[in-house]
Amino acid sequence: MTNKLKVYIVDDHSLFREGLKFLLQNSRLVAGIKEAENGREFLENVGGFNPDVVLMDIEMPEINGIEATKSALTRFPDLKIIALSMYSDEGFYSEMIEAGAKGFLIKNSPFDEVQTAILEVYNNRNYFSPEILASIVTNLSRKSESPENDELTKRELEVLLNICKGFSNQEIAEQLVISKRTVDKHRENILSKTQSKNTAELVVYAIKNGYFEL
Repeated sequence: MTNKLKVYIVDDHSLFREGLKFLLQNSRLVAGIKEAENGREFLENVGGFNPDVVLMDIEMPEINGIEATKSALTRFPDLKIIALSMYSDEGFYSEMIEAGAKGFLIKNSPFDEVQTAILEVYNNRNYFSPEILASIVTNLSRKSESPENDELTKRELEVLLNICKGFSNQEIAEQLVISKRTVDKHRENILSKTQSKNTAELVVYAIKNGYFEL
């Protein structure tokens, strides 16, 4: 069983914070909880609390979630941050990924999903609410210019984009007019090169390394 975790909730809506705090306190997952109503308050206190996972709202006064994430990870590179998002925050998804967020949760997610996200991110995996992942992959597009020193080949990038968009290996093979066996091999190479385990991790890798944009 995972050791009980310390969670930092950063959100400017007190009712939301209190509700989430109540649920977490009554779970077997959490040992301690700290709250902040904006990024500035969080940055002033995060060092003293040393949280295992941070639940970070994106849009907040004074210092927003993007800037708070960047600043916190500069000081504490191993900090694990999950973005708390509304559907209207879609424009900030890539910025939060580039800032270093490891996961995204819709604010009206079931509590079971919140617990799953916390555990996944704590265990060094990426997590996206299904609705957010669907929105991101639907809007992914290949950049006109790939970054220098590409780790992936041109064909692997084509396969990667289609994997991120949720296509099966057979569908990718038909779309690219190659055999499924070839796609299987490309997928295997991509996962190995990017050290990814699932679509969420591939999306994070692709955006952070400048291959795709939203």
